[in-house]
Amino acid sequence: MTRFTISRRAALALLAATAACAAAPALAQSDFPTKPVNIFTPFPPGSGPDALLRAITDKLSTLWKQPVLVQNRPGAGGFVVFEATRRQPADGYTLVQLDSEQLVALPLLYKSRNFQTLQVYDPVASLYNTPFIVTVPVNSPWKNVGDLVSAAKAQPGKVNYGSWGIGSPGHLGGEQLELGSGIEMQHIPFKDSGQMFTALAGNEIAWALGTIPSSQGVYKAGKVRYLGVASPKRIPQMPDLPTVAEAGGPKDFAQSSFVVLAAPHGIAPALRSKIAQDVAKVMQDADIKARMDTFAFEYINWSPDEIARQARGKGQMYGKLIERKNITLD
Repeated sequence: MTRFTISRRAALALLAATAACAAAPALAQSDFPTKPVNIFTPFPPGSGPDALLRAITDKLSTLWKQPVLVQNRPGAGGFVVFEATRRQPADGYTLVQLDSEQLVALPLLYKSRNFQTLQVYDPVASLYNTPFIVTVPVNSPWKNVGDLVSAAKAQPGKVNYGSWGIGSPGHLGGEQLELGSGIEMQHIPFKDSGQMFTALAGNEIAWALGTIPSSQGVYKAGKVRYLGVASPKRIPQMPDLPTVAEAGGPKDFAQSSFVVLAAPHGIAPALRSKIAQDVAKVMQDADIKARMDTFAFEYINWSPDEIARQARGKGQMYGKLIERKNITLD
């Protein structure tokens, strides 16, 4: 048998080399980023999510001392941005802004595509939650959500509401109000929220769910009114606006959408943690807080595991609503 021996000096050199290899990923992550970072978004330029994302990327650029660029890829409910990013390296230099509906509703609406967002992307950092508000034309006879529900009960299938597309939060929120109130209404989908609110202001539809950023134009112009916020509690931006439950709607009715940053699947835990910590630091900036307050966005500080848990819960609710009416985009 041949006996292999190694000198003390060689052994120490081998140990040093091994330690250096083990430390290399950690060093690379602590140095991140060393080149520009691209954050892709399915939201169009000028939208509320896009405007806030640009403010966030400005702060990240300063913190990271590297350009952080917003890449708008709207269309196909989110699949345009998926195709642009799903095959990118999981190295942190490609991030994606996604809302809860793109995380869990799209796989239910496009079953034939066999696409599971949370299997293709890893949650990285939470950003904010945005509540929706029940909105009616300014001359609507309804004074509260209870009036809306009563009208729908009196005329099954006659009261209509609009949304910015089949399977959108506005549509699924309407389905949730139907289920919670025992009513039946007619859904009218539009191309986008701008078109929807133009129709609402013109009395072409009876009501719609919207956010403050999407509805503030027609609201400030005095063309629409708010009946209630679809949230468990009132929002500080409008403390006199009741919740849907307070306004005569279902007691457990709530509809909101949360927005996060994700990365192509496989990002290293240490790198994901660094990005999350830096994003959380930026979200505490006074300018960002002021911008979020304007939009009625509520900062959420969730871990990646909590993001996944919240998404699964919302997915279960959406699954019931989608199956109930066999809603599909296939």
